[in-house]
Amino acid sequence: MLTVADIMTTKVVTLNQLNTMKNAHDLSKAKGIRHLPIVNNETQELMGVVTQKAMIARVISILTQYGIDALNEQEMKTLAIDIADTEFVSVYPEQDVQEVATFFLNNKHGCLPCIDADNKLVGIISSSDFVKLSIRLLEKQA
Repeated sequence: MLTVADIMTTKVVTLNQLNTMKNAHDLSKAKGIRHLPIVNNETQELMGVVTQKAMIARVISILTQYGIDALNEQEMKTLAIDIADTEFVSVYPEQDVQEVATFFLNNKHGCLPCIDADNKLVGIISSSDFVKLSIRLLEKQA
């Protein structure tokens, strides 16, 4: 059985509860990342996930309310955790990839954080990981 641990990304770029939306925006842009987990500074427990979609929605809201000149300032004032999805689905490393893939497809998720029994982030599985798996499987058939 192929597990989440077999295909997940383990070197996850994260934020903490003190980071701002500006930090998230800059990091997302610099690293080309669409999903940024937020972990607690002290406990390393997963607190939420900031998505590109949430950032775009907040940017539009800021632009509408304050205008373009205030965007940078408002992003620095907004904590990333305040725009994060804190009611998210997570997976465990030992879960079956086929089960997770079906859930992904049926629920149109872009990523799922992978946690251990103590709610600590150990990885993330995204649509990119499934594409990489597909390529590996196709190469084996060739």
